[in-house]
Amino acid sequence: MTNLSVAALRALSIDTVQKANSGHPGLPLGASPMAYALWNNVLNVNPKTDRNWFNRDRFVLAAGHGSAMLYSLLHLAGYDVAIEDLQNFRQWNSITPGHPEVTHTSGIEATSGPLGQGLGQVVGLAMAETHLAAKFNKAGHEIIDHYTYTICGDGDLMEGISQEALSLAGHLKLNKLVVLYDSNGITLDGTLDMSSSDDVKKRMESLNWEHILVEDGNDVAAITKAIEAAKTSDKPSLIEIKTVIGFGSPNAGSNKSHGAPFGEEGNATTKANLGFNHPPFTVPQEVYDDFENGIIKRGELAENAWNEKYAAYKAAYPELAKELEDALNNKLPELELPKYEVGTSEASRITNKIAIQELAKQVPYLWGGSADLASSNNTMIADSSNYSAENYGGRNIWYGIREFAMAAVMNGIALHGGTRVFGATFFVFSDYLKAAIRMSAIQKLPVIYVLTHDSIAVGEDGATHEPIEQLAGLRAIPNVQVLRPADGNETMEAWKKALHTLDKPTILVLTRQNLPVLEGTDGKAKAGIEHGGYVLADTPTGKLDGILIGSGSEVSLCVDAQAQLKEKGYGVRVVSVPSLETFLREDKEYIESVLPKSTRARIAVEAASPLGWGALTGLDGDIVAIDKFGASAPGNILFEKYGFTAENITSKFLNIL
Repeated sequence: MTNLSVAALRALSIDTVQKANSGHPGLPLGASPMAYALWNNVLNVNPKTDRNWFNRDRFVLAAGHGSAMLYSLLHLAGYDVAIEDLQNFRQWNSITPGHPEVTHTSGIEATSGPLGQGLGQVVGLAMAETHLAAKFNKAGHEIIDHYTYTICGDGDLMEGISQEALSLAGHLKLNKLVVLYDSNGITLDGTLDMSSSDDVKKRMESLNWEHILVEDGNDVAAITKAIEAAKTSDKPSLIEIKTVIGFGSPNAGSNKSHGAPFGEEGNATTKANLGFNHPPFTVPQEVYDDFENGIIKRGELAENAWNEKYAAYKAAYPELAKELEDALNNKLPELELPKYEVGTSEASRITNKIAIQELAKQVPYLWGGSADLASSNNTMIADSSNYSAENYGGRNIWYGIREFAMAAVMNGIALHGGTRVFGATFFVFSDYLKAAIRMSAIQKLPVIYVLTHDSIAVGEDGATHEPIEQLAGLRAIPNVQVLRPADGNETMEAWKKALHTLDKPTILVLTRQNLPVLEGTDGKAKAGIEHGGYVLADTPTGKLDGILIGSGSEVSLCVDAQAQLKEKGYGVRVVSVPSLETFLREDKEYIESVLPKSTRARIAVEAASPLGWGALTGLDGDIVAIDKFGASAPGNILFEKYGFTAENITSKFLNIL
């Protein structure tokens, strides 16, 4: 029965690729035995009754180009993936896109995306499991107790993020994380030895991982035994399984079988070699019965047992059960944060520290940390301990100097559910994060990025540490909420907005230098953050000669320039735009109320690239921005040298008039 089921999985996968005339048949042919061993013999999920059962095992196909195999597995296991969906592989509006997407398909746990990021996400999934287990489990009531599995390939292990993510997992001793490594010695362009000579066993052992070798990738019993052995380890485990890419195909063992359909004749030859003599998209009933008696029945029994266990837990610990359910439902209390008065000033990174302390008290499922910059980002939760291998209940995560992995790990934590997570670094290092931020956005994950030291005001560290193009780059990513607050009140409201946002990531862009509290933000900041932009200070003269528009630290410069222009007899409005892309999505009536078309004398001010601001200033306006790299000098000197002064803004405004 096992041989027939594996053959059916292989055949269904290559039929899927052939019908689309697009896709990757090599991985499914080589990795189907390990996928079958994991899914039908080990994995605890409940495909037919409750696909979102919280204590299910999580599986992510890190090597997402092998999606045809995963969709075939989902079909055989009883998820909502029909034969017709397989026949619609990679087509418009299908639930079987080229790479697995968590927002599209029943049973997909993560959009693994570009190679390597799947490994970061499974580390996050495993971290979330340990954290929630430490927080909620009680003796005799272990309600959170599941494993995280993935299948990866050489491409995943060669990507730099794999070193960051695997290192963190080994350090944290995430022993419920099991990686099945499809070790076929082939990459897209040729043999692995053309580009790599890593000793995977030594590498993994040096990272504090268990390494288990299975010599025959077709030996389902040996693979199953290896997975069960990995589950008993006190470390995360990588099971290296020697396979043949494109097994059974005319180009088996060659990169030629990696990423293109075989053609009708090639498919027929492959199926004959597999001993599977059935028409395309035909699955024998015995195979469905095999999965019914394996993954489906096991999952139903596991969830039924868990439901009884959870009912007992809820009776014994009703307050903890409520806290867990609130967290799973992202239920928030009425958030209360301090307000700031005019006459005071504070760096928004310091305001961020205060916000985190207050929010941690009100939102018990909030946790996070920094990529080794907690003392600068001010992201430590003072009243909590550190999350570690010795204390998974801690709320302060030490990501280490692993920015890319930090972002991918947060995606995994968010995918798991039950917590809200933030991660921090310097804004210029968002370049290291960007690929994972993009995955946050694609997956609609409400992760929170705290990015400080947001402009040339970083100062003495120089051009390499002073962001210029990062704001424009992050604003350009669809479904990302970028918030650059102007003072303490806007910063507090930005944090509230971040926690209330459930369908996209939020990026808080914060300053190193002090920001004066501005007149009007106490009452207007909430609506301003909601709309992305608002009238902070209207014309003091009764007539509207022009508009000054700014974000973040530059809003106060606009306020100072407004005062200078008033002395010269001009009436100028100041508009704060903490979220440019949010403001641009507002309805025309609201935008007109803030930026009336009749007022064409406009200047936008931001200590970053000018890209994007032309949408607000128009052809007649001007932009005070930066189109070159920074320099090493005190921040106030740099602002003066680069023209970020009230005097320069005033001069440019007079030139427009």
